[in-house]
Order: sequence, then structure tokens, then C-alpha cells
Amino acid sequence: MTHEQLKQLRYEIDKIDGEILKLVNKRAEFAQKIGFIKKNNIIYRPEREAQILARMQQDNPGPLDSARIAQLFTEIMSICRALEKPMTVACLGPQGTFSEEAATKRFGSAFTTLPCDSIDAVFRSVESSRAGYGVVPVENSTEGAVGRTLDLLLQTSLTVCGEIQLPVHQCLMAIQADLTKIDKIFSHPQSFAQCHHWLQTTLPGVSSTAYINTSSNADAARLAAQDEHAAAIASKRAADFYNLKICAENIEDDSKNTTRFLVLGTQKVTPSGKDKTSLVMSAGNYAGAIHKLLTPFAVNDVSMTRLESRPSRIHLWQYVFFVDIEGHQKDANVAKALKELNEKASFLKILGSYPAT
Repeated sequence: MTHEQLKQLRYEIDKIDGEILKLVNKRAEFAQKIGFIKKNNIIYRPEREAQILARMQQDNPGPLDSARIAQLFTEIMSICRALEKPMTVACLGPQGTFSEEAATKRFGSAFTTLPCDSIDAVFRSVESSRAGYGVVPVENSTEGAVGRTLDLLLQTSLTVCGEIQLPVHQCLMAIQADLTKIDKIFSHPQSFAQCHHWLQTTLPGVSSTAYINTSSNADAARLAAQDEHAAAIASKRAADFYNLKICAENIEDDSKNTTRFLVLGTQKVTPSGKDKTSLVMSAGNYAGAIHKLLTPFAVNDVSMTRLESRPSRIHLWQYVFFVDIEGHQKDANVAKALKELNEKASFLKILGSYPAT
């Protein structure tokens, strides 16, 4: 390619950049106008944003892949949303947690993070309006449900208004990269479980009694940064925040390891066209009670994607069932199934309907 050809291509790119700049600012102007018109102060519309992302990915001609397109438009929407009203999102802290990464994947970067030291604190922050939304882990593909999140969902007045699927890649990090100097490892209990085989085969000299549980992976990185004989299992983001060297990447035992997070808020989400509804229910103590609860889904052609039992914490040996179904509670077949279920269940709570990922 000649110098003149390069010069021409760069000229064309400069023209396109100018057009992009004008169009993005034009979009921002419309976002501001929408903010002035709105009366309910709700600036995050999960169903609307899901529809935009789906349309952009469907219409994408390439060469950018769909994931990059979604990332690009998530950031554009985030910046425009911030012009309407500042947003605060509560999640497990400190900086560098997978929860924070999940929040960024959903909301973009134009929001204020409220780091919390526990899942309970995330719930309290949204319930008290210190944060507009909260992001909490609810299940992991390797380790299953996050019990504390399920318990709090049973009690809270908050609504589930979104979900995030985050591939979780664990890294071993330390002040120095010499693994022979490591005599203790900090991490969250779920991360230890997700990396059990790797730890046993790669660091057999470090006893499991030297595995020290922390409230979050990022807190593990913070502690490891204070001890030259310690390592942490956490994300690459945490290593960057605490100036740690990455000794090994992708140490999770399952390469497809994924954590599902829920977005908590106070608003009801309208249908997006591809939705999921979460609920919790309990059955009476009689033969066939559970089968009776599940029947309304089958007869109304509602697909159930998750069923998780959990002690009710009210009566001994009594259980509640957390259920995810396809569709929005306003969809005709789902609404009919829920009405029938309400007549059969001894307890029913709809946690929320939201766009499926």
C-alpha cells in the first residue's frame, strides 16, 4: 500500500469520526430532552435498552462482532443516560470485584459505584435509596446458588429488574511472582471452590488451612498487597487496582465458569419481547403438592428454566422454591399460569420480570 493510499484511508476515517461525533452528540441532545419530559425520575429502562442492543446486534453487518457492538452501544447509552440524571449502583466492594465488573457490563462506565462490604449492605443501600440500583450474585455455574441472596430476595421489597451473565476468570496474584514464597492465599469461599483442583495440583505445598476467606475477591487482593508471602485469587481488574503481579491466569477448574447477577431496583419493568420472570413459592404439606404447583406452567406452555429449593427459615423443615420462567408476567400465558399458581400455592411472591440475557 502506497503512502497516498494510506493518506486517503486516514482522511476517510477522519471524516467518519467527525460524523460519529455529531451523531453521538445529537443522540445525547435527545436523551436530555427525554430527561426533561420524564416525570417519574426513572432514567434506566432495562426493556428499552435490551431492545436497542438486540436491534443493533441483529442489524450489525460486521466486521465488528455482536459482543463488541453491544459493548459499544452500552457505553453510548450509559453516557447519554448520565446526562439525564446521575446514577449510583451498589455492589460488593472494594474496587475490582466481579460484582463491579458485572455492573459495568450492564450499566457502562458512566455511573457512581457504591462499594458495599456484604450482600446485605447492597440490599440495604437500594432499600434506603442510597443507591438507585444494586447488583448481587445469585448463582454460579460451578458452585450453584448464592444462599444469602436468595434469603434476602424472600424478605425484600425490591424488584428484580435485570440479570447479567458474567464469565468469571480467576487469577492468582501476589506482590512477587515466585510461587515458592507463597504460604497463604486470600479469596472468597466461592473462588476457592471454583479453583480447588488447580490449587491442589499447582500449589500442593500450601495447606488448605492457609486458605483465608474474605468478603470479596477484591478485598483478598488488598490483603495480599500487604504481605509478600501471600497471594490472592481475584480478577485482573483487582490486580491492576492493587498493583499485584499476575502469577497465573484462568485458574478456574471449569473454563466456562459463569456467574449470574441480578439487578435490584424499585421499578416495574415492562415487556421487552424476550423476558424472564423470577418468583418464589411454597407448597402445602400434602402428597403431590409440588406437582400441583408446577402444573399451571405445563398447561399454559410456560417454560421453567430454574427451580431451586431453600429452607423457609420460618418453620422447621419447610421449604420455599425459587423459580425462573420464560416470559413476562404481563404475557397472556404467563399471567394465566401465575393466577392459577396463586390459587394453589400456600405462598407466592413475584420477584420481577426483566429482559433475559
